[in-house]
Amino acid sequence: MMVFLEQFNHILWEKCLLILLLSVGVYLTFRLKGMQIRYLLYSLKLAFSSKQKEGKGDISQFQSLMTALAATIGIGSIAGMATAVMAGGLGSIFWMWVVAFFGMVTKFAEAILAVKYRKTDERGEMSGGPMYYIEKGLGWKWLASSFALFGAICAFAGGNITQSHSISHAMYHLTGIPQAYTGVLIAFFAGIVILGGIKSLAKVNAVLVPAMALLYIGGGIVVLTYHYALILPSIKLIFTHAFTGQAAFGGFMGAGVMRAMQLGVSRGVSSNEAGLGSAPIASAAAKTDVPGRQALVSMTGVFLSSFIVCTMTVLIIAVSGVMGKIAPNGEVLNGAPLVMEAFQSVIPYGHWIVGICIILFGYSTILGWAYYGEKCMEYLFGEKVLFSYRVLFICLAFLGTLLSLDVVWTLVDIMNGLMALPNLIGLLFLSPIVIAESKGFFELLAREKAVFTQESKQNI
Repeated sequence: MMVFLEQFNHILWEKCLLILLLSVGVYLTFRLKGMQIRYLLYSLKLAFSSKQKEGKGDISQFQSLMTALAATIGIGSIAGMATAVMAGGLGSIFWMWVVAFFGMVTKFAEAILAVKYRKTDERGEMSGGPMYYIEKGLGWKWLASSFALFGAICAFAGGNITQSHSISHAMYHLTGIPQAYTGVLIAFFAGIVILGGIKSLAKVNAVLVPAMALLYIGGGIVVLTYHYALILPSIKLIFTHAFTGQAAFGGFMGAGVMRAMQLGVSRGVSSNEAGLGSAPIASAAAKTDVPGRQALVSMTGVFLSSFIVCTMTVLIIAVSGVMGKIAPNGEVLNGAPLVMEAFQSVIPYGHWIVGICIILFGYSTILGWAYYGEKCMEYLFGEKVLFSYRVLFICLAFLGTLLSLDVVWTLVDIMNGLMALPNLIGLLFLSPIVIAESKGFFELLAREKAVFTQESKQNI
């Protein structure tokens, strides 16, 4: 069974989705003239501005971004990048940068379609995402339903069970608290927020996500500052190993170029979720005057998760000299314990920083995916199932701490792939609409800039 699942996962991602993902990203980058470069600074200013142009929607653009980041800046940004470096060498991060660069325009396209084709449900809340823009834009109900089905499964498995399992393990190693007790706490605190709906989720994520990101980045800056002389040599190694396939620690677990490329691309998608189709569900709920403005805000999520958090994780590992270190149990450090050791080598009790971040990242991921899964279930079965779905989701958050996840992680990868496939097909066929909407939006920005410049001159 495991052999079959792993082979299917290999074919799905490395022979199909990676090609499709990069093809969509490259094509949109070319047609939109590198908009992820031209509008990056403006998009960051827009995302964090206290003054945002609001229109119809349930939550602010900032809350929408934080809800999306709650599901993207997670355990994969710490443990995922550590395992990628161990298996594929430092060159893996280079290929993650590549997929993130093209992923920025992919996420822009997802969000612009999500807002354009969103609808108001019977409760007066906005509903949108790939299932809606595939059905309304292409008329392919079967493809839209397949996305919603796999999205709901992903929410239960990768967005819930695996996260609660990781949180309980981190708590056990840090404090010795039994995993079942942690499961009760996770279910309780997740339930309080989830039962409150999207507005409750957005308010919590708007506080939780910036706090946990600043904690991790702050600790990372301390480690990098301590080893500042090794930062540039480490960056040089990243570029060198991306094309030589050499591991950064004397050939230990050395990997070829293709292995580094495959890991970097797959972990990049896992980290920033560009092309996966989950983030546009949150984008559809945002208050915005035009689709393009929220699309720019959504695009910043890729930049923040991949180019900031994931890059910091890899550099911390590289400069601290912990790669290849043996744990007390005789095993080579990998995943979250490797990052913990890197922090601990510079900061007293630094492993607590990583441990707390893993717990917070995992909890926020549960909250983000609870909303994604809810909207997928609503699309498939209507609003009558939402309360039952929320109760089941909360119960699974507890059960996830007790389950063995050997098979679950592989199934999560497969479900992610099956979720991304209809979304990428939809993006490809809807690209003319994305291009037309973008052209109109960029012209609007040019007019706004001209008006602002004229008013500034008059004030002077």
